[in-house]
Amino acid sequence: MRTAEISRQTNETQIEIKLDLDGTGKHEISTGVGFLDHMLTHLAVHGLFDLTVKATGDLHIDSHHTVEDVALALGQAFDKALGDRKGIVRMGDFFAPMDETLAHVAIDLSGRPYSVIQAEWHTPYIGSIPTTLFPHFFESFAVTSRCNLHARVLYGRDDHHQAEALFKAWARALDIATQIDPRRAGVIPSTKGTLTK
Repeated sequence: MRTAEISRQTNETQIEIKLDLDGTGKHEISTGVGFLDHMLTHLAVHGLFDLTVKATGDLHIDSHHTVEDVALALGQAFDKALGDRKGIVRMGDFFAPMDETLAHVAIDLSGRPYSVIQAEWHTPYIGSIPTTLFPHFFESFAVTSRCNLHARVLYGRDDHHQAEALFKAWARALDIATQIDPRRAGVIPSTKGTLTK
């Protein structure tokens, strides 16, 4: 069972996450940030992950801590559910179109956190989320999931579409990378023999 339960409690946020990598897209998302709920729903539905996210945070200040800490806890959940990463495909990428927008995400579940995020935003906010927080979300996820993540919006006019395309591409790339390759027969997909150091 490739599952994980994560509890992250700080003075700023309280987060509970349950994740099943081999799910069907069932989800229950409640973060108090509507647009973040919408994006995490895409992660579950398009990645075919069973996902529960329950978060409360200091939204009377702004959405920053909630968005950041959800990303950190979500990365921890993926890292825990992947275990020693034996037999996984490991790398995946996906192009996602959304009307006038095209986004691409490439992921390597290498155990080495790194991220490159390329997107130009046209407005300061989508819902209550500053658009500057979207790169930070993916960077935070990459750190705690210990993955190499490259995300880019190739073009687009509407920021809602750009964010949605990014999250859909992220979901599909994660789905590909986390799948078990039966040809590997439980072997770690690395010439080093480990993806955990």
